[in-house]
Amino acid sequence: MTQAVSARGVHVQLGSAHILLGIDFDLEAGRTLAILGSNGSGKSTLVRALVGAIPTSAGSIELFGAPLKKRRKVDWDRIGYAPQRTTATSGVPATALETVMGGLVYGHCLRGRRNGRDRAMEALATVGLAERANESVQTFSGGQQQRILAARALVRDPDMIILDEPFAGVDTLSRRAILDVLHAQHAAGKTIILVLHEVHEYLDLVDQALILDGGRVLEHTSAISDLRGSGHHALPDHDHQHSHGDSAPHYRTPYVEGLL
Repeated sequence: MTQAVSARGVHVQLGSAHILLGIDFDLEAGRTLAILGSNGSGKSTLVRALVGAIPTSAGSIELFGAPLKKRRKVDWDRIGYAPQRTTATSGVPATALETVMGGLVYGHCLRGRRNGRDRAMEALATVGLAERANESVQTFSGGQQQRILAARALVRDPDMIILDEPFAGVDTLSRRAILDVLHAQHAAGKTIILVLHEVHEYLDLVDQALILDGGRVLEHTSAISDLRGSGHHALPDHDHQHSHGDSAPHYRTPYVEGLL
């Protein structure tokens, strides 16, 4: 089976803070992985490292067999990424359409303005917001902004979709819209990585769980049914504080090469 992600001994140090301390895991193509853990465990740092938004200080990452350290060998058209909403939409004056089209700036998908616009409109339609394409992102609710970011991640029709906290602070309608999209992508054989605080509502979507604690892998399991017995949260020490991101120095990365 093709490996979508292979991570070995991944360390991330930002300033004097050691955020990730030797992360190892593999993810087969076509699987859905939930990255779980309490605040400060390294979840968001890990996905930012996976897409090259922040550098690793040690270890290796391969995406579909291509080493991340050799960025030009990575086919970025195969990867769609949506960062946390508060990171990506704060103070952005762009319209919904422009925000989604921004996902086509790099790589090889953009073949003229009309084609890019058509792709972006299709992605917005997928999340139910095509009729508001020309409205400013700032006029949308938090849940609708998250749907726009999901559309941005989908606009390339990627083989792997990585979403950081896609359900944090999201209304019921938007949660349902995003879930429907993810189920459709999963059924189409796409690889999905989700950073989550809670997993109980998504057990029918998730194939594997990577549980982090203090920057290390506490558990990597495909026995998702075992998580059903853990109540509402994947970790017994979950702190019930749904903050955005790890307790590491925050590096805003609105334009990651190839992805944002």
